[in-house]
Amino acid sequence: MDVRFVHVNLVARDWKLLSDFYQHVFNCEPVLPERDHKGDWIDAATGVSNVNIQGIHLLLPGCDRNCPTLEIFQYNRISEAKQPAINRPGLAHIAFAVDDVEMTVKRVILNGGSQLGEIVTEHIPKAGTITFVYVRDPEGNIIELQNWSNKITD
Repeated sequence: MDVRFVHVNLVARDWKLLSDFYQHVFNCEPVLPERDHKGDWIDAATGVSNVNIQGIHLLLPGCDRNCPTLEIFQYNRISEAKQPAINRPGLAHIAFAVDDVEMTVKRVILNGGSQLGEIVTEHIPKAGTITFVYVRDPEGNIIELQNWSNKITD
């Protein structure tokens, strides 16, 4: 059986704003075409009648065109949910390795995001030393920013 990971989807209130955030803060690149799905076929696939889904796929930093993407979609009919929590069952966060955690937190905030926790540095036996923090994008999705030093690769 041939299986390949393809994408992670974020449902946005404003797909263009959220896409701009990931492009400016994390250097993600748009993978065209932009999506504008509507009709019986997408109603059947989603189970949502009269749905219109708009958005884009973003190529993640360090990846080529054959890598999984971050898919950001906006639905014309949104079902409100609680804000994501780091300890709630389900998808908790996505993570980016960054050169400078503190500087990236500032970029997140300048681009409409927020800091969730404190920046922590910890030595993990047999793994190395990690500096990391959790932040939120402008729509509340949780992102881990991490930097490893003395990383053990065996």
